[in-house]
Amino acid sequence: MKKIVLIGDSIRMGYDKYVKEALEGVCEVFYPEENCKFAEYVLRFVHEWKKNGGWGDDVDLVHWNAGLWDALELFGDEPLTSLSYYGEAIARIDKRLRMLFPKAKIVFATSTSVNEGMSNPDFTRHNSIIEEYNSVAISALSGTDTVISDLYSVTCHLPDAYRSDWVHFYTPKGIELIGGKVLSVICGLLDINPTEVNIDNFTPEKYSRQNIGY
Repeated sequence: MKKIVLIGDSIRMGYDKYVKEALEGVCEVFYPEENCKFAEYVLRFVHEWKKNGGWGDDVDLVHWNAGLWDALELFGDEPLTSLSYYGEAIARIDKRLRMLFPKAKIVFATSTSVNEGMSNPDFTRHNSIIEEYNSVAISALSGTDTVISDLYSVTCHLPDAYRSDWVHFYTPKGIELIGGKVLSVICGLLDINPTEVNIDNFTPEKYSRQNIGY
């Protein structure tokens, strides 16, 4: 049975169990129990998530993202992570993942869009900034065989019916759409077929509000 690891922020926390259920009997799907937050946070803790989760060295694919926390603007200040450091961190994470998971195909997912009009002026993100961070990440990964999963383009024109708030997509439509995109990339790379998840009866992981964050 193939092994897949999902690493990412609270966007991942909306689709991780959906992907796991769709691949039940075909793949073992692992992910941290926490929000993986910033790029620098991933760089610091990914080896501990692997060790504590018992993921092993035989993982076949890692699908990961980091960026929405990096692009966060507090009280009108600059994004929390500078563009230059963000690109450096993305490249370092890619290198770290290859060291930790030597057999794995690596997939990087771009950060999703937000509804700027619903945000708090003291705690906000702008899609134009998110696009810059996505572009820097893609540039940082050029020259590698990392596959880009473009979740931004999937979400940038979605109606609000897909959103549960200004950042997340914890609705049946949102989970199914983003989870389906993630599955399409994973299944294409590993030559496997998912089973259908009944979204009407689907229950996401029971993460706490504190775990999810923003």
